[in-house]
Amino acid sequence: MAGIYIHIPFCNQACHYCNFHFSTSLKHKDRLIEAILKEIDQRAPLWKDLEYNTIYFGGGTPSLLPVSDIEKIKEKLYGSFKIALKAEITLEANPDDLTAEKINIYKRIGINRLSIGIQSFYDEDLKNLNRTHNGQQAETAIINAQNAGIYNISVDLIYGIPGLSHKKWLNNIDKVIKMKIPHISAYALTVEPKTALEYKIKKGLYPRVSDEQAEEQFIILKKKLSKENYEQYEISNFALKGWESKHNSSYWQNKAYLGIGPSAHSYKNNIRRWNVANNQHYIKKINTEQFYETELLTPNDRFNEMIMTGLRTKTGVNINQIQELGKNYYQYIIKETKRHISNGNLIIEKNYIKATENSLFIIENIIRELFII
Repeated sequence: MAGIYIHIPFCNQACHYCNFHFSTSLKHKDRLIEAILKEIDQRAPLWKDLEYNTIYFGGGTPSLLPVSDIEKIKEKLYGSFKIALKAEITLEANPDDLTAEKINIYKRIGINRLSIGIQSFYDEDLKNLNRTHNGQQAETAIINAQNAGIYNISVDLIYGIPGLSHKKWLNNIDKVIKMKIPHISAYALTVEPKTALEYKIKKGLYPRVSDEQAEEQFIILKKKLSKENYEQYEISNFALKGWESKHNSSYWQNKAYLGIGPSAHSYKNNIRRWNVANNQHYIKKINTEQFYETELLTPNDRFNEMIMTGLRTKTGVNINQIQELGKNYYQYIIKETKRHISNGNLIIEKNYIKATENSLFIIENIIRELFII
């Protein structure tokens, strides 16, 4: 099984923390949709051999588009590839886009999972992050989706926001639990290069982000969700049993995925491909020029991928797969993990190397230390 990702690079406005590829201008929207349809035609011959059990509309803000555009792309995918009968079809959405009418149309055209970018239910947090919605719209969006019969819902939450007290953070978590949301993606507020957040902090217009606050709120999140039977199946993702994201799990399990649209990435047979992260270049080059780059992963690259994806998940890193790369990789990982095992940050269980409960907040540092450069 494989997955398809469609990148929709449009947003109403730029969130201060975001460094994804997007445009706030819809001027060339129709031309870009046509380019996406053309890319599907171009990619189909080499990707028809797989069956796809997930389709993911990400961005950007896919819910910003007219539903007719989403339907057009979906129909092209179904006409070009073998899509599983009960495929998971996810659409990322902003709460202020999710009217009852729009959600009902989404359901009619086959969208069966919504990933809603709530971030916080507090208006002051949303204003500071430059989000387009307010807390009431977030609640209403969830209710609208559930009333329409879409129960496979994931919500994004951000912790470590300056001014977000532990009490307010716990209230955010409690609200999601009480609204019976089966999947939660939670991220620490990160200061990415060349974002408005970085600029505001440097100019003293916004408080500095506290790693200590983020770690404490990460612990609060884990403890609370664990009591409510949510499983942390990836460092930032929590789900009730059976409600894990099939699409994202494919990435973490190194399965093939096809990425369509500007800045989208693909992976198949140890070859990675990524499209140009520029809407105009993508549109202009779709017919006449190469609009992407490719890379054949070396054994070192594949090793690093296994470490990066595996240690972020509850499953861990399969030692047998490491050994298949070569004896030297097996010897390296056994040697380099010894000190992390001795200090309690990693364990070996049933031939898998896993992060311990207490090391999850610092696992990114451990991953970097284990990379082969």
